[in-house]
Amino acid sequence: MIPPPHAPQFLASCGWEGAEIRPLAGDASFRRYFRVQLGDRSAVLMDAPPQHEDVRPFVAVAEWLTRTGLTAPEILARDVSGGLLLLNDFGDERLRECLDSDPSRERELYEMATDVLVHLHGHPPMPGLPPHGLQQWLEELKLFTEWYCPAVGLTVDELAYCSAWTEVLEPIANDGLGPVTVLRDYHAENVMLVQGREGVKHFGLLDFQDALAGHPAYDLASVLEDARRDVPPAIERAMLDRYVTATSQDERFARAYWGLAAQRNTRILGVFTRLWKRDNKPHYTHFQPRMWGLLERDLAQTGLEPVRRWFDENVGPEFRLAPWKEAA
Repeated sequence: MIPPPHAPQFLASCGWEGAEIRPLAGDASFRRYFRVQLGDRSAVLMDAPPQHEDVRPFVAVAEWLTRTGLTAPEILARDVSGGLLLLNDFGDERLRECLDSDPSRERELYEMATDVLVHLHGHPPMPGLPPHGLQQWLEELKLFTEWYCPAVGLTVDELAYCSAWTEVLEPIANDGLGPVTVLRDYHAENVMLVQGREGVKHFGLLDFQDALAGHPAYDLASVLEDARRDVPPAIERAMLDRYVTATSQDERFARAYWGLAAQRNTRILGVFTRLWKRDNKPHYTHFQPRMWGLLERDLAQTGLEPVRRWFDENVGPEFRLAPWKEAA
């Protein structure tokens, strides 16, 4: 992975002339990340090609999260027109790898992940965020019928699909909970464990530039029904109870949690198929068996009956796990 040609000039302009630039990672977007090393100093360079990405939402959300008392990258320097940001370096200890290497810490770390959301939701949503409600949920769900279904050779009743989801999600949209700031991609691969910081500040947040104003159950479902790692159902249940207790929620929250978990997991089945088919990223097919396992569990919950019936009538077992067995 080669840094953009204007990166050395940008770094020189902000006091990092001659720094070594080493690739770190990319994600499902066009963004790429590099570690910048100069002597004993290190930072992270974000490359967000301006023809595809806009760094300004990242900057705005990062600065707002910091003001609320959470840990987001500090913006050390910026070249908005060139799509470059220099960020402080959170180190290499990511929540995903920490959990995988030491499962005995799962409860402790998921408690902290839950507490981050309790803290975040104790603040009014960030001003100016677009809404994330019924209209947006239904639009996102089209990714399943537009990408997943054709990829497995399936023709479905799209009108009934929209109707079933509306029946499930409309009460959630109108349940009076929220809005809060929804990070949208809050999961174990988007959290760093920052040394020297305690409590909710120990979690360094990443990949929040698509934040919206939406339902408080969405990000909890995102982190507990993680597309990239298995979270034990007992941990999921305990964290759901922890959040409900900490925020004095009632039965409306549990209904919203399972409904939005199902919505999110259905959307992701479509997103991962699109990444495979359109963006030539076939490794995302490896996640599909886990996504189906999560969705099946969601669909078994009370309140999901209309959507469960639609899947039973339109997406038979041979179109669920079967197409992904080889990938798994």
